[in-house]
Amino acid sequence: MKKLVFLCLVGLSLASCTNESAKQAQTEADNLEFYGRVWDVVANEGRTNILDTAFADDVVLLHTKPETKGKDAAKAYYSNYVTGFSDRKFTVVESFAKGEKLVKYWRFTGTHTGVFFGIPATGKKVDVIGCTIAKIVDGKITEERDFFDNLEFLQQIALIPR
Repeated sequence: MKKLVFLCLVGLSLASCTNESAKQAQTEADNLEFYGRVWDVVANEGRTNILDTAFADDVVLLHTKPETKGKDAAKAYYSNYVTGFSDRKFTVVESFAKGEKLVKYWRFTGTHTGVFFGIPATGKKVDVIGCTIAKIVDGKITEERDFFDNLEFLQQIALIPR
């Protein structure tokens, strides 16, 4: 009898672990799909209004001084890319998720035909690659950290000489 009870407990424990693993895998897949769709709409379609529902109210984009924090500041930040570049193309080359964290390796191309963070249009084409680490909690983006070669980017728009 003790063996039977023990085997039942082990079986229930294994089933519970399997269910948790499946649940986490589904959450990670959902986060990847959600995040990819958000950035396709923002960058490629130019519709930043999706960020009103995609971002958490206290989202943090840049861990700099001062931080870019809050939904309105984050939306304004990305609006600069939409208004600053025409023929934008944002491509996620590769992405993966682990728990609430997500990483995307991306490529951004476009032509600097509008004001970008106060920089007047230069008409120059850009082609940059980068990486973003994001955190998604309960279906909302709560944090992003972007990494790309800012020097190369500024040289491409002819703000800094090569």
